[in-house]
Amino acid sequence: MAASESGPSGPTDERDVVASVDGDGSSKEYVIADITDDGAWLSMRAEDAPDLPDWR
Repeated sequence: MAASESGPSGPTDERDVVASVDGDGSSKEYVIADITDDGAWLSMRAEDAPDLPDWR
C-alpha cells in the first residue's frame, strides 16, 4: 500500500473523496483520494480491496 505523506494543505470545510480502479492491464490498483487536497490519497492492489457486500 502506498500513501501520501503530506498533511492537509490548510483548513477546508468541504472534502470530496472519490475511489477508482486504475491500472495498465497487468496490475490494477484501488485508489481512494480526497480531490480537494493534492496529497491526500492511498492505494492498494485491487484484489486486496474489500468487496462492497462485505462492508454491509
